[in-house]
Amino acid sequence: MKRIKYLILIFGLIAGFGLIAFPATAWAKSALEATCENAPDTEVCQNRDTDKFPTIVGQIVNALLYVLGAVAVIVIIIAGILFATASGDPALITKAKNTLLYAVIGLIVAILAYAIVNYVIKIFA
Repeated sequence: MKRIKYLILIFGLIAGFGLIAFPATAWAKSALEATCENAPDTEVCQNRDTDKFPTIVGQIVNALLYVLGAVAVIVIIIAGILFATASGDPALITKAKNTLLYAVIGLIVAILAYAIVNYVIKIFA
């Protein structure tokens, strides 16, 4: 039961951060379209590639990686709280250390994924 509550919390956080990131992208796109209607000859409007598939995929992946990074930071904070409240219990200290280790590994994987995705998008864009 505790695991189900933990999963619901994590998915709620992911959905919450995702809902924050996506409207900002939509707002920026609509602002760019409004600018390009008034001044279509500017360099920004001539060189925009918002309709290209790699750009759209890159925006989605970057938003998801942002959420993943935020979740990793939250898990690092939870590991710190577990460690601080362990009161010398070896089992809880081991659990806190493992949680911290997995969160840091997840954060490193997210950073590497961000770098790889952006590199591949630059090749195909």
